[in-house]
Amino acid sequence: MAKKVVSPPAKRRDGRSKNGSQVDGSPQRGALVADIIIANAPDPVFVSDLEGKILQANDAVSELLGFRKDEVLEQSLQRFISPEETREFVAALGEVVERGVTRNVVLNPRSASGEVIPTSLNASALRDPEGKVIGAIGVLRDMRELDKARAYAESLIKNAPDPVFVSDLEGKILQANDAVSQLLGFRQDEVLEQSLSRFISAEETMEFTAALREVVERGVTRNAVLNPRSASGEVIPTSLNAAALRDPDGNVIGAIGVLRDMRELDKARAYAESLIENAPDPVFVSDLEGKILQANEAVSQLLGFRTDEVVEQSLSRFISPEETREFTAALREVVERGVTRNARLNPRSASGEIIPTTLNASALRDSDGKVIGAIGILRDMRAYEEVVRDLEQSKSELQEKILDLEKFEEVVVGRELKMIALEKDLETLQQENERLKTERATG
Repeated sequence: MAKKVVSPPAKRRDGRSKNGSQVDGSPQRGALVADIIIANAPDPVFVSDLEGKILQANDAVSELLGFRKDEVLEQSLQRFISPEETREFVAALGEVVERGVTRNVVLNPRSASGEVIPTSLNASALRDPEGKVIGAIGVLRDMRELDKARAYAESLIKNAPDPVFVSDLEGKILQANDAVSQLLGFRQDEVLEQSLSRFISAEETMEFTAALREVVERGVTRNAVLNPRSASGEVIPTSLNAAALRDPDGNVIGAIGVLRDMRELDKARAYAESLIENAPDPVFVSDLEGKILQANEAVSQLLGFRTDEVVEQSLSRFISPEETREFTAALREVVERGVTRNARLNPRSASGEIIPTTLNASALRDSDGKVIGAIGILRDMRAYEEVVRDLEQSKSELQEKILDLEKFEEVVVGRELKMIALEKDLETLQQENERLKTERATG
């Protein structure tokens, strides 16, 4: 026999019941507020007794199921759900009695049109004035849109070109697409329900657990390094980007992980490192703060420092504060334009010599294309400056010789002019002498 919920006496405007007795208004006000909240709740809300008979239901229940209120009230919930789900609901009621609440119980009531509607049920205890649990207040959540979203997400995961998996917060793999199988060489049934620790080392399992903590705290984790072992035993370098997997209440319940196969990138990196190492010019790699991450043998030959005395050092150790500022400006140009050209640097060598160089730098990018540093090529300008000095000296010497020639020419020309003047004077004298001779001869 279902228990009958006895409503408190109706209250009049003067605070008395219909029979005239004074009524304590607090429980009635509480019941009235509860009735208002249930009636106006946007979600389907119902009240049932402990046998599952529906005592109250708001309009949202009718909208969900397509039944009028009078077709819902006083009905057992088993009219709308399957026998198996009725047993689950009774178990949920038992949890409500014991704990006061139950969460995310799956119910699939059948609507008036015959449609089976996926819902989740959250229920809390309905208590009498003595605090005894006499029923439950249930809130249904229509999961159809969520199921569509989930199906869409599963489709995205399944058809993603990159290896994508879903795990719980303990690292158990709940879902994995074909790309994961192609990467690792395991069938899907050999991956699903397995702990990720089956495929990675104990150390990396701890790193993955730390990544999961970051997912819980921040919603994402970026570029975690994982090296899973494939079915053939090959260790495959990958980077992991993960985002939070949330339940309908927004609680993080796991992670959606995207793996990036780093083998080709590692080959490219190794090739780049080989080019740097074997380059004839001094080449170094720095981060955006100017810390040297890599330097080839030519840098050591230029500066006279061993490689271990250069790597992990700031470039400011080798150049002046003014040039450090210029180098920082060059790094900004690298970030903005991808390159910088002919920046002047004058690093001090191990022997204390100031070495004039020019710097050409290009952007160092991560796997997402973001600039994370610079690859710099130095050109030793000592020979060039020596040639320039020699040319300047030769120019100076040539100018001196030109001045000497000009002076010599001036002297020579002066002498020639004097000789011409003397010759003219001599010719004049000779002419005068001839004239005198003529006059004497005729006189």
